[in-house]
Amino acid sequence: MKILVTGGTGYIGSHTVVELQNRGYDVIIVDDLSNSSIEVLDNIAKITGKKLLFEQFDLTDQDKTKGFFRKYNDIKGVIHFAAFKAVGESVNFPLKYYRNNLLSLINILQGMGDNAIPNIVFSSSCTVYGQPAVLPVREDAPVQKAWSPYGATKQISEDIINDTSRSAGIKGILLRYFNPIGAHESAIIGELPIGEPNCLMPYITQTAIGKRPFLRVWGNDYNTPDGTAIRDYLHVTDLAKAHVIAVERMLNETMKQNVEVFNLGTGNGFSVMQVIESFERSTGVKLNYQIMDRRPGDIEQVWADTAFANKELGWKTEKSLDEMTASAWKWEKELAKKRK
Repeated sequence: MKILVTGGTGYIGSHTVVELQNRGYDVIIVDDLSNSSIEVLDNIAKITGKKLLFEQFDLTDQDKTKGFFRKYNDIKGVIHFAAFKAVGESVNFPLKYYRNNLLSLINILQGMGDNAIPNIVFSSSCTVYGQPAVLPVREDAPVQKAWSPYGATKQISEDIINDTSRSAGIKGILLRYFNPIGAHESAIIGELPIGEPNCLMPYITQTAIGKRPFLRVWGNDYNTPDGTAIRDYLHVTDLAKAHVIAVERMLNETMKQNVEVFNLGTGNGFSVMQVIESFERSTGVKLNYQIMDRRPGDIEQVWADTAFANKELGWKTEKSLDEMTASAWKWEKELAKKRK
C-alpha cells in the first residue's frame, strides 16, 4: 500500500512517516522544505531502516501537482500536513496563509479526483473551535468564528473536503488535534522550526539550551487558575499513531460516514506555567522566562473531549506531560551535540 504524506519532513509528518513504515506501508513524501530540512529523510531511515520516495516541490503549483499525481497514480491514500501553521504570523500575513494552505489542498483534491485516489486524512486543528463556549470541547461543538487566519484556513479546508466528498466521492477523515509536543524516543527526529519558534515547547528547550535569552510567556491575565493560557498537549508519537489508524480505517472501509471528524488530545488542559513546571521537574533545568502582553490570535483556553476518538478509533494517548517535556529536552540536547 502506497501512502502520500505531504509535509512529511516536518515535525508531525516525519513522526507519522515512521509509524507508517513501521506498519509496512510504502511512503512517498512531498515537501518544499520551506520549514524543514532534507536531513530528516536520512533520520527517518535511521529509525525505520527503510527507504522512501521523496519529491520536492510546492503543492500550490498546479502543474507540478498534476504531474505528480499522474506519475504516482497507484497511491491508495493521502495524509495532508503541508501548510503554514503559525497563528501569530498568520495575523500579520493573512494572504500568505490563505494562498498556501487553501491552494495546496485544492490542487491535491483535484489530483486525487483525476486519478481515482479515494482517501484523504487531513491535518486539522482545534483552532476551528475558536474559544469554545463549553469545555472540554466535543466534535459536534459549533465551529466559532476563527481567531486567526490560520484557524480560518483550517475551517475552510474542512468545508472544501466536505463539499468535494459530496461531489467527487472522496472520503475524508478530519483530525482536529490540539497541541503536539515532544520528540521520538530515539531523539533522532523532533521539532525543529526554522527561525524563531512560534510554538511553546521548542521555545522552552531553546531557552534551556541557551539558544534564546529567555522564554516569552504571552499573557498572564487570562481567566485561568494561574493567568496563563491553557491548552491540551499530546505527545507527537501518540498523534502520529492516530494518523495510521485513520488510514487503516479508510483502507479497511470501516468508516461510518464519507467524512468523519475526530478530536485528538489527552482530554486534559495544562497552562503555560504548568508546562514550564513540568519541564523543570522532568529535566532539572530552571527556565528564565518573562511575562509579555497577550499575543494576537491566541485564545484563552481549550482542551478536548476525546471520548469519540477513544471509542471509534480505539486510540488513546499514552505519554504523560512529564514524559513529553523530557523527550523534547532529550531531542534538544542531541541537536546541540550536532551544532558543536
